[in-house]
Amino acid sequence: MEEDSPFVAAAPVLVPMPAERPYTYAVPMGMRVVPGSIVRVPLGPRQVAGIVWDGVVEKVDAKKLRPIEQVFDCPPIDRAMRRFVDWIAQYTLSPPGMVARMLLRAPEAFDPEPWIEGLQRTMLRPDRMTEARTRVLETAEGGLAWTRSGLAHAAGVSSTVIDGLRAQGVFETVMIPPRPVVAAPDPAYAQPALMPDQEDAAVMLRAGVAADAFGVTLIDGVTGSGKTEVYFEAVATALDKGRQVLILLPEIALTHAFLERFQDRFGAKPAEWHSDLTPRMRERVWRQVAEGGVRVVAGARSALFLPFRDLGLIVVDEEHDPAYKQEDRVFYNARDMAVVRGHIGGFPVVLASATPSVESRVNASQGRYNRAVLSGRFAEAALPDLKTIDMRRAPPARGGFLSPLMLDHMKRTLERQEQSLLFLNRRGYAPLTLCRVCGHRFGCPVCSAWLVEHRFRGQLVCHHCGHNEKRPEACPECGTLDHLVACGPGVERIAEEVVAHFPDARTIVLSSDLMGGVRRLRLELEAIANGEADIVIGTQLVAKGHNFPNMTLVGVVDADLGLANGDPRAAERTFQLLSQVTGRAGRTGKKSLGLLQTFQPEHPVMRAIVSGDAEAFYEREIAERERAALPPFGRLAGVIVSAVTRAEAEGHARGLRRAAPQASDLFVLGPAEAPLSLLGGRHRFRLLIQGERRADMQGFIRAMLAEGPKLRGSVRVQVDIDPQSFL
Repeated sequence: MEEDSPFVAAAPVLVPMPAERPYTYAVPMGMRVVPGSIVRVPLGPRQVAGIVWDGVVEKVDAKKLRPIEQVFDCPPIDRAMRRFVDWIAQYTLSPPGMVARMLLRAPEAFDPEPWIEGLQRTMLRPDRMTEARTRVLETAEGGLAWTRSGLAHAAGVSSTVIDGLRAQGVFETVMIPPRPVVAAPDPAYAQPALMPDQEDAAVMLRAGVAADAFGVTLIDGVTGSGKTEVYFEAVATALDKGRQVLILLPEIALTHAFLERFQDRFGAKPAEWHSDLTPRMRERVWRQVAEGGVRVVAGARSALFLPFRDLGLIVVDEEHDPAYKQEDRVFYNARDMAVVRGHIGGFPVVLASATPSVESRVNASQGRYNRAVLSGRFAEAALPDLKTIDMRRAPPARGGFLSPLMLDHMKRTLERQEQSLLFLNRRGYAPLTLCRVCGHRFGCPVCSAWLVEHRFRGQLVCHHCGHNEKRPEACPECGTLDHLVACGPGVERIAEEVVAHFPDARTIVLSSDLMGGVRRLRLELEAIANGEADIVIGTQLVAKGHNFPNMTLVGVVDADLGLANGDPRAAERTFQLLSQVTGRAGRTGKKSLGLLQTFQPEHPVMRAIVSGDAEAFYEREIAERERAALPPFGRLAGVIVSAVTRAEAEGHARGLRRAAPQASDLFVLGPAEAPLSLLGGRHRFRLLIQGERRADMQGFIRAMLAEGPKLRGSVRVQVDIDPQSFL
């Protein structure tokens, strides 16, 4: 640069937008930046936060460069996290700027938290003593600084008592650092007595963490076997070494019960990270994670992108859960990315599940993962007896959906003052509403999906785009009154049937779309655990790790539901879901029963669940995947083309197919209209690319996109490496 230039250097900065590479900015004289520094830079007419990135800066005329405006007083993003962002961008074919955007979700946290005004005891005495003043002075002994409200609360007095003492000089104003969002966990707080197989698994995990090297361990244990207590031992070892820990959970609703279990073991709760946090709390957690003050985070998949100062362990609980897959902007599977994060950072990763994914089981059998098996329930609690109800032989009464056998067992469970759970993975009252006179079906105006009736709210709702409308009295097509009929059951309709049979039972419906959101859901889960409900009716939300001590009957209303689509993972998903649901029964030792209503009692999934022979199911499923060269023995990628008009979407998809390079180890299927062909007013076509395990899938797709038609008009293209959904 010229000698009189106010800039001393240039730096590459990755900004949170669909940028394929960092942009180059000038570094003003006197400003110091390093790779990982979080900075504020101009981008068009806006100011945005970005990260100083690695690599050589582009050769750009210095006069054309715009300067970095500010370096935030924030710990830099470390090299391991920067490599992680680059790896995800390369693997998922996403712009690096969009991956970096997930790192920069708490902009107010880039500056230090302000110190708080506090009070500290001086040597002066008040002019007169009262009982309230005595309590305050006794509480404040020891020289600690207190906030005004904190001291008043601890001493059990009003704030005016504190103000009076400060006015007399008994307290002086001091500035105190911001409070930690959570207290520090104590690894030795309540060390558990483990069962022999738990202790064997814990020894394996402790050794892995102590080695301070990358490795993956799969904890494969039946429901209620104490997997959480086992991986808590790995957490304790990491804390003893002064490292930070991330525990991933699939659902926000699970977090509350987990936090209490963690507190019982370590004497303090972990920090939370999920979408239900207030913006202020998100900022505080982000900042204290970056500074190293927060030692353990329990969070949803996005917690992977927190800027840990010294991460030493990741635990992925319920590792099989589809909720770990993100299908928006950047498509990634948090379970797989956690393994990558551990590999890049050189620390261990623990995966835990009662029904591991086929991919994890294969990795364990091939020696890439260690595997710890917990085959018995904790404290000798027995697994439930499992039986199928053949709906061809014991059908429900006309207009009903519950078999007489199911109702009989529910009645006996009520008589014993124990709890029943009915599971149906379908929200609302009915999945379809039609007119009995003209056959009109209520569909979403912008999606190729039927509207689901929610009778509690009096609405018809699209579960894909959120469109909703009031349920009419008359058919909009033929105008006939009172001839609209609900087809098929949802959880609300099952609840209606249950109340008709058991009017005196306390019944709760659990579904993610009920009014009151996460807070209400947590309260109801707590009420069930405390025995304040007799019959629970719920969607897949009830399958996720909850402990209901008095639950002795679990009934699956439509066990065949998940088998009725062309998803190559349909059998695996159904097995996992039904195993998890029936595992809610009998966790405290009471004799329990799981009943599956099915029209296919001979189906391999039903036979595997009822026999308890999970190994046979996995062997069969793995063999079928290997024969078909499906993951993990082959690779899949989806390319979804969408546009406002069907012709645009189809034309672009066909152009991409023609542009696909020749390759012996990869081939393209489609384009075909997606099963959900219209979503949010956009027409959708899919290409599916299948190939050998070692094929260069990303290179193939990059070449196809580069040679294919350019994006024009309303066309959008999304790439989904390792798809979990085929809708």
